[in-house]
Amino acid sequence: MSSEKDYYRVLGVPRTASQEEIRTTFRRLALEYHPDRNKSPDAQAKFKEVNAAYQVLSDPEKRALYDRYGRVGPSSGSGYGRGFHGADSFGGFGDIFDAFFGGSGGGARNSARPGRDIRSRVTLSFEEAVFGVEKEIELGRIESCGRCEGTACEPGSSREQCTPCGGSGQVRRTSQSIFGQFTQVATCERCKGEGTLASNPCTQCDGIGLERRQRRISVDIPAGVDNGMQVRLTREGDAGSRGGRPGNLYVDLVVKPHKTFSRRDNDILMELQINFAQAALGDEVSVPTLNGPQTLRIPGGTQSGTVLRIKGKGVPYSSGGKRGDHLVIVGVVTPNSLDGRQKELFEELSRTLSDASDKPKGWVGKVKDALGKE
Repeated sequence: MSSEKDYYRVLGVPRTASQEEIRTTFRRLALEYHPDRNKSPDAQAKFKEVNAAYQVLSDPEKRALYDRYGRVGPSSGSGYGRGFHGADSFGGFGDIFDAFFGGSGGGARNSARPGRDIRSRVTLSFEEAVFGVEKEIELGRIESCGRCEGTACEPGSSREQCTPCGGSGQVRRTSQSIFGQFTQVATCERCKGEGTLASNPCTQCDGIGLERRQRRISVDIPAGVDNGMQVRLTREGDAGSRGGRPGNLYVDLVVKPHKTFSRRDNDILMELQINFAQAALGDEVSVPTLNGPQTLRIPGGTQSGTVLRIKGKGVPYSSGGKRGDHLVIVGVVTPNSLDGRQKELFEELSRTLSDASDKPKGWVGKVKDALGKE
C-alpha cells in the first residue's frame, strides 16, 4: 500500500466488505462528522477523509484499481485533473444527501470518463533549452488492457445486458432516512452504470478493462524554453474509461546551469575580464557564444561594468524568427603582482597621468572651477 490513507480503515470496514456495508457505514459517518452537526475541531477534516474513502470504495472500478495498486491515480502525484472522476473531491452536505435521498444520484456514472492527467520531468542542458531538442522519457500510465482492448471481456466473449437495470444502468430505490422516505434513481451496482456486463471477465485486468504499463515517449522540446516551464502532450496521459478520452501528459522542464553563460529572458549574459591596457586603449577579442566564437570590439576607455552587445546571438523568441542578444559584462582586472619592468612602466604612466592633470584645463575643468567659486 502506498502512503495514501487506508480507505478501509478510514471507514472502519474490512477489505471484504460489500457495497451495501460500505454505503451504510459511510452514511452513518457522514452524519456523525458533518461540520454542521459536529462542532469538534477535527470534524471537517474527518468528514473530508470519510468522503474521499467512499468516493473510491463505492465505485467497483476505482475500488479494484485501489486494491491492486494501493491508489486510484498514477504514482507521479500529479496535481493536474481530479483522478478517476473526483476521487479526491469534497462535495458538501447537500451533495451527499442528493446522492442518498434524492435527485439523479449517480446517474453521471453512465457517461464516459476522461483519463487522469499525469506528470513527468525532463532535464535539459543550457544549449538544449535554447535551441530545442527531442527527448525520450519513460513513464508509467493507465492504458486499455492489451488482452481485452478495454472491453473487460475475455477475447472471443461478449457483453450481455444487465438484468437488474434492464440495460439502463440505473435502478430506482426507495430508502428510509431520518428525514423520511425518499426515492432515488441510482447507478446499478451490478453493472456499475454500464447497462451491460462482461459474460466472461478478462483474466489479465480482472474485468476492469485497464492496466498499468511502462512506456517510452518522445517529447519535442521547442527552442527558447526556460527552467520551470512545462510542455503539454495532449492525450498522452491515463486512458479514459467507458470511451472517455485519455488525459494529458505534462512535462516539467529542469535546465542545468551553464559554466560560462547565464540567462535573462531572451538575452544571454557572460562576464569578460580585460586588463588596464585593453580597457584604456581598446582591443578586439574573441568571445564564446552559443554559436561559436565571435569577435568583439572593446572601445578605448572602457570601464568596469560596461555591457557590450552582440546582436541576435541570444535565445529564440517563441514567436520564431527573432533572437535576443548576447551581452558581455566587462570587468577591468587589477593585477595582483608586477615584475620590475611592469612596475617601471606603471610608475612612468602614473607620472604622465599626474602631469596631465597639471596642464591647462579644458572647458569641463573651467566650468567646474567656475562653479566652485560661487
